[in-house]
Amino acid sequence: MTITGDRGGPFVRADGAARNWMRAAAPGIAFRYQRDESSPIPGRSAARSKAIQCRQRLFAICIVLLALVGAASLGRGAYILAKAQVAQWLLHNAWDRTRITGEAVMPWPWADTYPVVRLVAPAQDADVLVLAGASGRTLAFGPGHLPGSALPGDAGNAILTAHRDTHFRFLRTVAPGDELVVERADGATRHFRIRGAYVTDYRALRLPRDTPVPTLTLVTCYPFDALNPGGPLRYVVVAEAA
Repeated sequence: MTITGDRGGPFVRADGAARNWMRAAAPGIAFRYQRDESSPIPGRSAARSKAIQCRQRLFAICIVLLALVGAASLGRGAYILAKAQVAQWLLHNAWDRTRITGEAVMPWPWADTYPVVRLVAPAQDADVLVLAGASGRTLAFGPGHLPGSALPGDAGNAILTAHRDTHFRFLRTVAPGDELVVERADGATRHFRIRGAYVTDYRALRLPRDTPVPTLTLVTCYPFDALNPGGPLRYVVVAEAA
């Protein structure tokens, strides 16, 4: 049962007896003031303001650092793209001079490779210059002609290799019967028809050197959409002289 006292409102003890809570409290502690969080406390507000300023400075520094990193990444990407475009211009210029002089022309003074033939896949709208050698440095600029294999158009098997996501990405859509055209430095043109394609482990890859008819073998990594490069599989396209 609740009994109303003369001051302070109703109060019920656990045993049911009514008592006034202000009278029952000890002197001096009948009411304890609870300071509001927004109330200023000497020294605390200044520390809080300083902490907020520090966080704001750190946030601004992080924004600046992220902007610098982004600019550096964009700058590096633009540099690589510009370098690739300039290299292709120099390679085509060297190829034009090779066709005129009949001698191999280096695309730049310190180059360790030069254009050997021009390879065109009409159905895939692909047109690339094939370079001498098949080192990683050479493949950065175009397909490489494997040393020791036949020159494209000559008797035997001409083996060309390139990266799956750049110069040989067009192999993804080739089909038996598609045409490949090889333009040589002497001005001669050779036409090939794709006979077929297959996937194999590079450790089991065996490519013949001598073939009954002039053959063109194109090799690249597989699968074409692999996230991690350098897998063991190879995609091999074989074409024969038409």
